[in-house]
Amino acid sequence: MMSVEPDEDAALMLRVQQGDLDAFESLVTKYRQPIFHFIYRTLLDPDETEDLAQAVFVQAWKAAPRYQVRSRFSTWLFTIARNLCLNELRRRGRHPTESLDAPVEGTDSPREHDHLDTRTKGVEDSVLTHELEAKVGEAVADLPEAQRTALLLFKDQELPYEEIGRVMGVSVSATKSLIHRARETLKRRLKNYLGTGDWTSAHGRETLPDSRG
Repeated sequence: MMSVEPDEDAALMLRVQQGDLDAFESLVTKYRQPIFHFIYRTLLDPDETEDLAQAVFVQAWKAAPRYQVRSRFSTWLFTIARNLCLNELRRRGRHPTESLDAPVEGTDSPREHDHLDTRTKGVEDSVLTHELEAKVGEAVADLPEAQRTALLLFKDQELPYEEIGRVMGVSVSATKSLIHRARETLKRRLKNYLGTGDWTSAHGRETLPDSRG
């Protein structure tokens, strides 16, 4: 595979290759939170997330002598993170315990609370927003691994289709298909909770991924 022009982070990694600890610290500082967030959204286990996030950077440091600029640095790093998550999921023998098409029980549309006074409604909206975010997190975690990973890299990390495809070893068209299927599954899973076609939280922040051309 031909090398590509190094981006700023790849250039830092090439300095790490020469033993530059400051360059490595800069990369850790920049990517610690994105990597932690990606792993947590995959495993929903704070303790395991902390350990795996640390392991990502340990592996990156150990792999520095063999590092080659074949894609963006973020692609390379998230590939390490995904592989560690896959290993952990295999170790657990994780399987969804709930059908993704099953309705979510015990949930109401926010529209059913219009009778509440302003003060109570404000508290209720906050609770509903928290519940919605929790339900979305659970639904994302229950997606098939490939769909979940493509979705998280697309929405949370804002990687382009080409980079997501490189992380996952699939084509751009396959990447788009995975994201589309994930979005449709989440819509089915969460439709009873939302009770509306508006995929935003009470604070106006988008909850489900948008389409990207």
